Amino acid sequence: MTAFDFLSGRKPSTLAGRAMVATSHPLASAAGLAVLAEGGNAVDAAIAASAVQAVVDPLMTGIGGDCFALYAPANGAVRALNGSGRAPAAATIDALQAAGLTDTIPQTSAHAVTVPGAISAWCRLHADLGSLPLSRLFRDAIGYGREGFPITPRVAQDWAEGQATVAGDPHAAAHFLPAPATGTRFAQPLLADRLEEIAAHGPAAFYEGDTGSRMVAHLRSLGGLHSEQDFADATDGAEWVDPISASYRGFDIHECPPNGQGLAALLILKIIEGFDMATLSVADRIHVQAEATKLAYHHRDELLGDPDHCAGLTERLMSDAAIAALRAHIDMTRAQAPALWDEPEHKDTIYLCVVDAQGNAVSFINSIFHGFGSGRLDPATGVLFQSRGASFRMIPGHPNAIGPRKRPMHTIIPGMVTQGSRTVMPFGVMGGQYQAAGHAAFLSAVIDRGLSLQAAMDEPRSFATDGVLQVEPTLPQDICDDLAARGHVIKRLTGPMGGAQAIRIGDGLLEGGSDSRKDGMAIGL
Repeated sequence: MTAFDFLSGRKPSTLAGRAMVATSHPLASAAGLAVLAEGGNAVDAAIAASAVQAVVDPLMTGIGGDCFALYAPANGAVRALNGSGRAPAAATIDALQAAGLTDTIPQTSAHAVTVPGAISAWCRLHADLGSLPLSRLFRDAIGYGREGFPITPRVAQDWAEGQATVAGDPHAAAHFLPAPATGTRFAQPLLADRLEEIAAHGPAAFYEGDTGSRMVAHLRSLGGLHSEQDFADATDGAEWVDPISASYRGFDIHECPPNGQGLAALLILKIIEGFDMATLSVADRIHVQAEATKLAYHHRDELLGDPDHCAGLTERLMSDAAIAALRAHIDMTRAQAPALWDEPEHKDTIYLCVVDAQGNAVSFINSIFHGFGSGRLDPATGVLFQSRGASFRMIPGHPNAIGPRKRPMHTIIPGMVTQGSRTVMPFGVMGGQYQAAGHAAFLSAVIDRGLSLQAAMDEPRSFATDGVLQVEPTLPQDICDDLAARGHVIKRLTGPMGGAQAIRIGDGLLEGGSDSRKDGMAIGL
């Protein structure tokens, strides 16, 4: 590692020798570290940290959301867990059109609420790989729910900006408004009740019985098509699946398969692998990443959805012929519109990772999608529901068209890097739609340019989306001018873009990074 500039206003990567946890909230990091110190494994620590964050960062995550994870045992192959929820069995395009929806599913509509998959995922991970009881893993989260916790600066900022989402729901407004200031104490006792029930009785305590029936009754009162059977079916809904992967400069990058957008991250990486990213100028590098992002996201939006409805897509798009054809679309002198390869044209989140003393690694992401999700709070259970169904399309025949028990296309994607039989790094990038582009940019900074994890996270970010190139305010003006001259429509943001965590595993050394754009930290033993 190069010498660190301690006058930069930044922080160096965290170093430890035995175990490490990295999250975007200090209380979540502390909860995970305490579990590791007590002999818990990486899965135990990840569940404990996620449970805390579901209480203390309610804009970004919660038990009413979804979860994906990658698990790399110390000696074994990477496994992927799909903990995303499904649409109700009664959800069809015709049914939604009869309810007055035409082109899109609004964020705050009950039809945007898919059955939450997070608790099924947590409990599947725990049953298969955990070592400490759930009552211990939920202990800190239950305590913060009952006794309250201080609002951290980034949570306070996001809360203030997200007030409009919950203002339209009387139950959510009564609980979450007015937005608390930094340092204000806030409690969520109903969430503590739910976690106690799950710890004692497993996922059925959430999806079935009084809690399940109350959630269904509330969603139906809002016009939802949910049934008690939909929720009961989700009790064992989380599924182990094979991850997808691609090589990049001698490393293997693993992602969850569709319905997650990890395929888009791999597409971007394979496209930019054809360029010497280590020697390009900053403007050239941003241009290449922007053009590759447009191509990858265009394919994502047109072709990706429930895995049962896009079979063979990964193999088709990751072929050498497809990658070469997509890469050929990039012109270094000008920005271009994206194009599909060999196909007909069709007209807010938390991430954490843990490495334990045995070398097991977990890459873990949990989300309610938009800030405050759907903005719909069930007053009987305290569950704030996600808005993941807003990703569904209302186009018959589209892979991501809403349909009975379908899983929508997901933006949340954990990542894992291996080399041969060695696990190198669990990593992840938050930020909604940005995540796949963020994976590629972060990995390129670390692998191509040799940056430390923290330095790679701290670099100014950019994202080509919706016809513009979004850039953080820290990107120098001369670089923006260069990109504008190539045809990019520059949109300078006023605040930060996304967040990230990662832990790199060396020989007797762990290096951790936690994005300075968030409140969290990487800490270790």
